[in-house]
Amino acid sequence: MDPARATQPALLGADATTPEPADLIALLIAGGDARLTDSAAQMSIIVTHPWRAGALVVECSRRGVAATSVSTPDDHIAVRTAHSPVLRPVVLAWVDGSAARVPRGLFLDGRVLRLWAIARGEPGAASYHLPLGDLDDPTRDLVGAALAAAGLPAALVAPPRGGRPFYRIVGRRRLHRLAELVGDPPKQAPPGSWPS
Repeated sequence: MDPARATQPALLGADATTPEPADLIALLIAGGDARLTDSAAQMSIIVTHPWRAGALVVECSRRGVAATSVSTPDDHIAVRTAHSPVLRPVVLAWVDGSAARVPRGLFLDGRVLRLWAIARGEPGAASYHLPLGDLDDPTRDLVGAALAAAGLPAALVAPPRGGRPFYRIVGRRRLHRLAELVGDPPKQAPPGSWPS
């Protein structure tokens, strides 16, 4: 860990507990897609930078789920997991028919927040932004409540002109809390791109 941070990982931090396939719900919160079969599920998400794709492939592997990345025609990168039976309960908890819903008792610990930050997180002016997928208002509210329960009360921002809505985390204490929870940046992450 960064020596500037506490020497002991945060109780709910990404480094404090064992990674689990359920953590990959972060990809669905961030705007990823899921496909179900009778016995398995697959997740995918489009990311904007190679470091994000590489880090997500590594994080999936840490959870026992194979993943690959491929370039898209519009210069983005698609990260796709293999069809896996361990992902089926994760996707079933999120998808109800054709509509996305937040599972009861959604809990955003450091592992989930880390994956969300890798997939879409961006620094702002004295803030950090966690963009959302195409979620309805009640689902956004539940995600916001889960952020607050993790000690990260955040403002929901809906940019004009059809931009992706995001939660903005502001304030030194909250940003420090986020940095504690998500752990050290992935090796490939550019300077300034990770919560600090």
